[in-house]
Amino acid sequence: MSDYQLLIFDWDGTLADSIGRIVESMRLAARACDLELRTDEEIKGIIGLGLPEAIRALYPETCDPQVLRRVQLLYGEHYLSLEGQPSALFPGVVESLEAFRSAGYRLAVATGKTRRGLDRVLANYGWLDYFDVTRCADETASKPDPRMLHEILAHCRVSPGGALMVGDSAFDLQMARQAGMGAVAVGYGAQPLDMLRLYEPCLAIESFLELRAWLEVQQLGVDVGVS
Repeated sequence: MSDYQLLIFDWDGTLADSIGRIVESMRLAARACDLELRTDEEIKGIIGLGLPEAIRALYPETCDPQVLRRVQLLYGEHYLSLEGQPSALFPGVVESLEAFRSAGYRLAVATGKTRRGLDRVLANYGWLDYFDVTRCADETASKPDPRMLHEILAHCRVSPGGALMVGDSAFDLQMARQAGMGAVAVGYGAQPLDMLRLYEPCLAIESFLELRAWLEVQQLGVDVGVS
């Protein structure tokens, strides 16, 4: 086994191809509240934050809590309607997660989704008991605060050096750095690799299968070194 014992995954844009639905839902909510529409890139730039934090980051000039709350509620309604058919998982995710489990890794999710939202999508995939532990932004601190990673590490009794955070946003990589753990930057989600590389990830990938291949090499390297 490699030095890593625990693999922690972001959900949206890392495991699930849901970025387009997030962007559309945010734009529909903003339009209904007569707010200035943001660009796709601006909306992608806040993906990973908890929803209240994301809306405040997009509309810092909007101080009325009732307006912000209405955007949040409408976003949730639009996203739920789009998720009548769950967002597809990225190619290679299902078989790779199974391979990781078979290899002895513990698996976790650290997401900006709400607990209700994550449980709904996990139930759709029959994965409510699949991960060792999951943490959501509405039950702990939003990314990039490292609290959710600290809670996952404590639950799994793994040190930061034995864990790896896999995510597609700067918030994921900042969170991992503050928690003292390594990170993998995912370039097929919300933010491009050229920006994510600024946070010095252990690995930068454009396909989930690249993570599996890299971990297999890591495992082989450790095994060879011990023999």
